[in-house]
Amino acid sequence: MSDAASIVNAFMAEFDAEHPDADKLASYFTDDAVYHNMPMAPAEGIEAVKAALTGVSQMTSKGWEVVHQAVNGNVVLNERIDRFEMGGNAVDVLVCGVFEIRDGKIARWRDYFDMASFQKQMPGG
Repeated sequence: MSDAASIVNAFMAEFDAEHPDADKLASYFTDDAVYHNMPMAPAEGIEAVKAALTGVSQMTSKGWEVVHQAVNGNVVLNERIDRFEMGGNAVDVLVCGVFEIRDGKIARWRDYFDMASFQKQMPGG
């Protein structure tokens, strides 16, 4: 397994905790990292990434399942199912993630998913 895959796999495993620690999640990123959920504006810089991850960690995680993963050098692509519970609703988000690794940390993370499907699963959706 490549170093890039090991880093991404360790990061994904953090979501096995019900409420992943935002500080620990942020430790996987470079100071100039960019995290972009494609339907939304990107979080640029470690403080913005940490703020975005704080929001994610406030949801109840039910684990993230990596269905397929491919690695090319420092780039990791994964198809996964991000599982959460919000307001008593089970939320399964089908995601394609792209991670760019630099110096042993995540420098860029882009997630592609259907926002309408996500919102439909939310309480009141």
